[in-house]
Amino acid sequence: MAVDPAFVTTTRTFYDAIAEDYHARFRTVLDDAPLDRALMGAFAELVGPEGQVADLGCGPGLVTAHLASLGLRVFGLDLSSSILAIARRENPGLRFEQGSVLELDLPDGALAGAVSWHSSIHTPWERLPDLFGEVRRVLAPGGHLLSPRRAHPPLVRRPPPRTASSPRTAPPPPPRSPA
Repeated sequence: MAVDPAFVTTTRTFYDAIAEDYHARFRTVLDDAPLDRALMGAFAELVGPEGQVADLGCGPGLVTAHLASLGLRVFGLDLSSSILAIARRENPGLRFEQGSVLELDLPDGALAGAVSWHSSIHTPWERLPDLFGEVRRVLAPGGHLLSPRRAHPPLVRRPPPRTASSPRTAPPPPPRSPA
């Protein structure tokens, strides 16, 4: 079955148009994301270095490269030819392919692990069962999927406690009723 619904075409066209700007903006995003790196480290430990891993919706290859640095045999897959050109330019030793997660060109059970690092945000909710069903098809029995899906901002930070030098500004209390 050929998969190219409107949201796939829109996503591909969008990333083709902004590929260089996207890469410039997010090229160091993992530097300030210790929790993300920890999740990927735990995933790498679970999968191990022997099995094949796919970074689905890899963009410019930041996560693909990080997973490779953790010892995984990983390749990236993305819709956008422009963003894949950046991934190949920035990571010449890694493999990158163009395709859709909705129609993976892989045999059943081919992967020890799959990563969909926030790329499922482009899939309408009603199509997520199709997307994750396809990922399940290509995962080997006992395979692992890492698929965080976040809303922005990525991390909600609690404000620091108030101190005497930064008192809480509150509205004045209401006037007292005469007794």
